[in-house]
Amino acid sequence: MTKMRRRSLLTAAAIIGTALWLGPSTQLWAQDQGRFDDLGPIATNQIAPPKVVVWLPPGYDAGKGRYGVVYMHDGQNLFDPKRSNFNKVWSADKSALRLIASNKVAPFIIVGIDQPGADRWRQYFSRPMLDYVSPATRVKLEAQGNGKPVIADAYLQFIVSELKPKIDRTYRTKKDPAHTGILGSSMGGLISLYAISKYPEVFGTAGAVSTHLPLGDPNWSEAERQDIFAAWRKFVKFELGKPKGRRIWFDHGTETLDAFYKPYQDNLDAALIANGWRRGRDFQSSVYVGTPHEENAWAARLDDIFGWMLRRR
Repeated sequence: MTKMRRRSLLTAAAIIGTALWLGPSTQLWAQDQGRFDDLGPIATNQIAPPKVVVWLPPGYDAGKGRYGVVYMHDGQNLFDPKRSNFNKVWSADKSALRLIASNKVAPFIIVGIDQPGADRWRQYFSRPMLDYVSPATRVKLEAQGNGKPVIADAYLQFIVSELKPKIDRTYRTKKDPAHTGILGSSMGGLISLYAISKYPEVFGTAGAVSTHLPLGDPNWSEAERQDIFAAWRKFVKFELGKPKGRRIWFDHGTETLDAFYKPYQDNLDAALIANGWRRGRDFQSSVYVGTPHEENAWAARLDDIFGWMLRRR
């Protein structure tokens, strides 16, 4: 290769932002990382207008195909450490890129929805659980919302009736439940499970990561814990129902807050099986030994989560 030819290739790479490989056949290609659309706060009368950021996969702008969508909660903690509450993120786009590049999943769109700060518990709490626990437990749970009502129904109504239609109008999406997922961690796992229960015609798959199944302070008495176990069994029977083609990922670690979760998840898994859900087909329940309750741990297993939720069928 002449010096002039090599210099021309290097100049072209710098101008168009490509990665350059100079080998025996001298190839030049774009290192496409997808792109972000910052939609800003989305106007709504349902809840405090949340900021929404959309990640589009490589090839979206150059093609005409349609894409599945995953809606994710706690949008501040998904992509950019500068926006994160804890200076650490799920790196959701990086996980998607790895899975798409390895052909484990079809390219898909991620919609990140910011959480509301102080109102996060009220917005993400699974509303029916207040009716299924005892009155005494309900009083303790409602105290966490500072006496204000739970607004999970309004949040889900915003997603289903306002945000999703906007996303479907703006982008080339596959609108059906089989290609629409919802995913979150901790309280975000609670609202994801509630979403697929309340709107099975919208969400065909959900990810409930390190789900805060204790609902509140995990240091419950044994009687209170049994009360919550029974409430979850009622939730599965009366709210979630039979699988009917839906699929849910559950997981938890074993350290920090996640150390409390195993008996709650075991109880929920048993309730699912009793209600006709088959492990591996309709739901997955994984344990990540030694991992804590935080974004770096969730980022480390996000390939597993996306891979199971979106696997080619």
